[in-house]
Amino acid sequence: MTAKKTARAALTMLPTGVPGLDEILGGGVPEYSFNLIAGPVGSGKTTLAHQIMFALATTRRPAVYFTVVGEPPLKMLRYQQQIEFFDPAKLGKSIHFIDLSELVLHHDLTQVLAEIVRRVEEINPGVVIVDSFQTVVRSAEHGAEGAMNLRRFVQHLAIHLTTWQATTFLVGDYANFSTQHNPMFTVADGIIILAQDVDRNSSVRKLNVLKSRGQDTMPGLHTFRITQQGVQVFPRMTMSKREVKQAPRPERIQTGVAGLDALMGGGIPAGDAILVSGPSGTGKSVLATQFIATGARNGEPGVIAIFEEHPQEYLRRASELGFDLVELERTGAVKLLYLRPLDLSPDEALYAIREAVEQIGARRVVIDSMSGFEMALAPTFRQDFRESLYRLVGALTGTGVTVLVTMEIVQGFTDLRFSSYVISFLADNIILLRYVEIAGQLRRHLAVIKMRNSDHAKDLRLYEITGQGMIVQESLRDYLGVSSGMAELRDGAQVEPYPGLTNRETGVLRALLELGETTAEELMRRVGMPPSELSIALDRLVSLNYVIQVGTKRAALYRPVAQYVE
Repeated sequence: MTAKKTARAALTMLPTGVPGLDEILGGGVPEYSFNLIAGPVGSGKTTLAHQIMFALATTRRPAVYFTVVGEPPLKMLRYQQQIEFFDPAKLGKSIHFIDLSELVLHHDLTQVLAEIVRRVEEINPGVVIVDSFQTVVRSAEHGAEGAMNLRRFVQHLAIHLTTWQATTFLVGDYANFSTQHNPMFTVADGIIILAQDVDRNSSVRKLNVLKSRGQDTMPGLHTFRITQQGVQVFPRMTMSKREVKQAPRPERIQTGVAGLDALMGGGIPAGDAILVSGPSGTGKSVLATQFIATGARNGEPGVIAIFEEHPQEYLRRASELGFDLVELERTGAVKLLYLRPLDLSPDEALYAIREAVEQIGARRVVIDSMSGFEMALAPTFRQDFRESLYRLVGALTGTGVTVLVTMEIVQGFTDLRFSSYVISFLADNIILLRYVEIAGQLRRHLAVIKMRNSDHAKDLRLYEITGQGMIVQESLRDYLGVSSGMAELRDGAQVEPYPGLTNRETGVLRALLELGETTAEELMRRVGMPPSELSIALDRLVSLNYVIQVGTKRAALYRPVAQYVE
């Protein structure tokens, strides 16, 4: 015989109107709860209390704001009305300000409580805020003998307000508060602590839910900003149960670089994290742009988070490579984020990226670059950079999004370095871009260093950055000393006459060298290729600088640049 489950009283949750705060609180503020908002001067307590009040106050659930800060409400409202959440139509109707400063200064807590009770009975509010409650505390500490002590005051206030079914917030300046013997912390159902950390020339605001009865709150410190829109909280990055249980998709996705996809066994496993590292100028951003543009063409929208270049410069460079990101962004296939505010937090970056992912249903994300991301962080977050990065990448890939991260490194020739932060363990796949000197020329080469649970080619391959993006060329297997930065041809090995070309493209080039400057029609008669195949071969020859195209596509002449090699 099974025992009957005891029915539980459900808590009614009230939305705070503060972006990100309800998520941390476990769904909002419990109705009729007794809450404390604490923190030092300048931490944003009054702004937070006002934003919650304007969100909750209605004609059926009016709010009373008791001010005991020693300044008239008019002065306080003069500044608060500059913020967007402020609604002057609610003043005197659903929101009432009452100044208790004179009463606190000249009378004991018994009379202060009596006045609060009288006003609450008169207005019958659903929301009550006392700001700053620390003034009441100081009054109690210096009160006359026989006056109601602070513990009794807090307990009586809580009982009265709960009986009247009011959701209450006490706002206080507790720079060095102690929770052990403080009656307010004992009686309070919820406690929100605000702080402002200063590190060198950086200032970061943080929020912590110290206590919340009956709530599954999000632990830890969370950053927040105060802007023209008010307070916005950025919950600490975590992976939800849904994200942790997300099964990887079996298919592979294309990078858009044909030779690279072949090295990776047909592409990147969907939902993986890819680290593309290399020194400056090796084409990391080019590969990232190609990855996003290819996804957009394949019906996989993508987000690019930029931390270094200005968006206009990024778009211009992508256009020169043949990727019209402006058009892709207009159609909703791509979204660019320029994340370079002062004192950035990792949670803020993740919030912006996640929001963009949800907006366009993105399946690909590029973070370009991680070096720029670290520089954009407030100094207080740089000590935990690896942990922040781990949570950032994990939170994205946990939802099945494929993440490509670029990382600039200083190329060394005594060791094979993948990153400057020992973060290669975060990546499922690592692509390393490097320089090598061959026959007096500085060339670029790449290698797929790592792929988790997947086979991949181990070749070192040359590549070029062309007008069509990155193109992978021949293997360096016939060269010695590639990792030293100065490669030499092995004994008996022969250099390909035209590196990077297929046999068909080599045949078109040889025919053009014999004919000199000519038209596509003449070339077609010479090599006997269909027009579509010849067009592809000519485009490749032009992109690799073996051939120059003169004139428009319809009336083009093709001029060879290479020399004839037997």
